[in-house]
Amino acid sequence: MSSSAPPTTEPPVTRSLFAGPGEQGRGLVWRAVGEAVAAAALVLLVHEAESGIGAGLVGEAADLAVLGIVLVLVRRRFPAACVIGLAALMGAVPSVALLTAVAAYTATRQLRSSRQRVGVLLGAAALAMGVCAVFAPALAVGSSLFGLALGAVLAVATVVVPGLVGTAAGQQGRLLRALRERAAASEEARRLAESESRMRERSRIAAEMHDLVGHRLSLVSLHAGGLEMALEKAAPELRDEAAVVRRATRDAMQELREALGVLGPLESDTGTGALTDATGTRADIEALVEESRRGGIPVELCWAGADLDARPARVRRAVHRVVREALTNVHRYAAGAHVTVAVRHTEERVAVRVRNGVPPTRPAASTGLGSGRGLAGLRERVALLGGDLEAARTPGGGFDVAADIPAAPGPGAETTDARPDAGGPVVADEPAVRLSVLQRRVAGAVIGLLGLTGVGVMVLFGVLLVDRSRYDLAYERPERPRVGMTKEQVQRAVPADDGLSRAAAAGHEPPRPPSATECLYPYTDASAEGGRLPLVRYCFRSDTLIAIDRFTVPMVTEPHSGSTTHD
Repeated sequence: MSSSAPPTTEPPVTRSLFAGPGEQGRGLVWRAVGEAVAAAALVLLVHEAESGIGAGLVGEAADLAVLGIVLVLVRRRFPAACVIGLAALMGAVPSVALLTAVAAYTATRQLRSSRQRVGVLLGAAALAMGVCAVFAPALAVGSSLFGLALGAVLAVATVVVPGLVGTAAGQQGRLLRALRERAAASEEARRLAESESRMRERSRIAAEMHDLVGHRLSLVSLHAGGLEMALEKAAPELRDEAAVVRRATRDAMQELREALGVLGPLESDTGTGALTDATGTRADIEALVEESRRGGIPVELCWAGADLDARPARVRRAVHRVVREALTNVHRYAAGAHVTVAVRHTEERVAVRVRNGVPPTRPAASTGLGSGRGLAGLRERVALLGGDLEAARTPGGGFDVAADIPAAPGPGAETTDARPDAGGPVVADEPAVRLSVLQRRVAGAVIGLLGLTGVGVMVLFGVLLVDRSRYDLAYERPERPRVGMTKEQVQRAVPADDGLSRAAAAGHEPPRPPSATECLYPYTDASAEGGRLPLVRYCFRSDTLIAIDRFTVPMVTEPHSGSTTHD
């Protein structure tokens, strides 16, 4: 039935700058506040650690770290752009190195395309190295070669390694979601198959009741009609009573059809399994066993107790169905295996058990283990009587089907197991769900903290190694300084001019050449011998090297007040 109301359109969802794919809620703002505080703490921590290694590594653009904090807060909304931006910012401000690692992990975990992930990682790493190489001389950190080496260390530790870890975590998460969806689909298919089996079994039960009870009612109606005709002349006053019986029988037949329609469409049950008044008796079970023996199955029947001919027809039909279905499965999946059929009849219960051993030859691979729908139908039939049915493999490799049926079930015997599945998802205990979510979040926080600690150790160790080789990277050249070289050539070949070396040489250096316009006192890492420190002085005239003087000065054990420490 169609409705004339216009279709309602959902308002567009405004996605927060701090939200990732599929995330909504007010808690995102509080999460962003917490992340901002944590990011600021990480920046200060790395800043202090780099200052301890070398003051020059910090650079002169520390205020840009605020921009890095902003970028890491919006990394879920703009993953690729934040990684690129933080990598470029890290080239000028190494203090945001850990923030770059966090953004790289998040971006590679969210990006689904491997081409995008590779492009983002390579682009961010190349940009970090290039910016660091350009900004190193401008920030007086070192030469471009030193900046390139420092950028390579930072790129590997904060972009490549976290990116690879994020890629693995993202693929694992997507795989788990796919497996959950597949498991849910399989469970739904199993539920539908069992529901179909129940409906088929109920339809079969309806057909049996229609055939047996309807047959009795037909006989009653037939005899009532004959009685009506016989009384028409012999006792006309009783003819109307016979007509009432006939009409009542007809109405009962119609009501039976309507009631059985609730269980399912009526079908005739014909063939070797056609049900009669003898169905489920000892003679009927013996006939089923003998039929299996003729089919090549060694079957042994054990009957304990009285016959079932005095029990209700629905009990006998259930016993017949259990034995027949179990023997049919043996023919299909365990041909040639020894089978034991045991029926135990007491005053209150009827226990039926069909157990087979391992077949002498393995069944064909195409048969598999069956769909299990026949057993589901049997379980439905037994449950409608208030009984239980168990079917499982035996430790020896065979199969066992056991049914426990009330000998005299009540008119409304039906357990909750017989009701059709609602089809809805199983709702877990809410406190348990909340506890599980909290546990996952705590575990994720601990793992993230350990990961950041590892990245921080890698960064500091790599920066320390690069800093120790600062001058080898910056100034090692095949050509040594010689008289006649230009000032630029000398500066590329020797360490930078050092204020402490100049101060130490004052009053202890040899006289300068009269034509010298300026002199260069490079930093030295040579060890002192005999309390004297070796120094080298390069003197220039009009940008040309005219003298190279090597001399020693006395070591000063206690620095003067206000003296600086060489980087």
